[in-house]
Amino acid sequence: MRTNLLKLFVLAIVITGISSHVYSAEIPPNLDRFVVVLDAGHGGKDTGNIGNGYKEKDIALSIVLKIGKALEKYEGIDVVYTRDTDVFIPLEKRGKIANDANADLFVSVHCNAHNSQAYGTETFVLGLHRNETNFEVAKRENSVIYLEEDYEITYSDFDINSPESFIGLTIMQEEYLDQSILLADFVQKEFTNKLNRKNRGVKQAGFIVLHQTYMPSVLIETGFLTNDHEGAFLNSNTGRDKMATAITNAIIEYSHTINLNTLESIVANHPMGVDDGQKVSKSQIYKDVTFRVQIAAGSKKLDPKPYNFKGLSNIDRIKEAGLYKYYYGETSDYLKIQQLHKEAIKKGYPSSYIVAFKNDNKITVNEALKSRLK
Repeated sequence: MRTNLLKLFVLAIVITGISSHVYSAEIPPNLDRFVVVLDAGHGGKDTGNIGNGYKEKDIALSIVLKIGKALEKYEGIDVVYTRDTDVFIPLEKRGKIANDANADLFVSVHCNAHNSQAYGTETFVLGLHRNETNFEVAKRENSVIYLEEDYEITYSDFDINSPESFIGLTIMQEEYLDQSILLADFVQKEFTNKLNRKNRGVKQAGFIVLHQTYMPSVLIETGFLTNDHEGAFLNSNTGRDKMATAITNAIIEYSHTINLNTLESIVANHPMGVDDGQKVSKSQIYKDVTFRVQIAAGSKKLDPKPYNFKGLSNIDRIKEAGLYKYYYGETSDYLKIQQLHKEAIKKGYPSSYIVAFKNDNKITVNEALKSRLK
């Protein structure tokens, strides 16, 4: 838990306008073991919402345990739970569990609620509230602090009813914003494309549980228990299985994209990447695929000039989901994009990563690499 002094220091940075315009993590991913912390929302005396009589805490735990069981089958992935039974865990302790595990990823699973028949899935990353709806979702999830002992002391600088309280929270997590958005996007695509769930998008809001972590983090609202059909789906074993599978697939795709050792091992095993079993090809062209290096993402619109990007030229700026993403280089040659990525790292972007596009649509790098084997 950060000290109050550190929080005040961060707020001072925000107020004086010294904060960075473009955010990129300073700590590269763990390439030895990929550690995923799974956080089942609520628990114990905190039931979460009880739309249609279903308990959010039970559904979230069931989905999380299914995700963990699936992930544990993958070599190189370690799973840590903030809770694996029906117990109450304070928000600040959930973040501490993830930080102590030196996790590469924090995934918090929840169920939504509304006073209407609203439905659909949405995945949140930490950020300032873009609208009143996002603010209300965050307030509901953050209200659990009132069940904690000594919450007045633990969260003395925080008022869940004040949007201004979230400024200090968001600046702490902004260095991981681009990677958090990457995972959130994978999650929503799985829900939409594989399960045909309504896509309510990737959003930003001030969730305390995300603020406490020092790694890419997302909070997933798997659907509305208050919706008659969606609530019944999430309360069913089939529904929970499907949601767990979708989230698992998204985490795996994310790990493959971020973990360069995994990507390079795929390329090394490509039969078309080697000439006569000895000489490595000078190029690996993937038809109809464009590779780029994502170096940063942020809410501020910057001129894509070298002076804004540590001397790197050939920067492309694209607005996606209300945020500006900054890409370095553009090529269909995977070997060339690897070199460009190394250049980006040397220039001071250690958390940059390779992304792929096909027909102007973003696809995973794994999909791009596998396409050449077909």
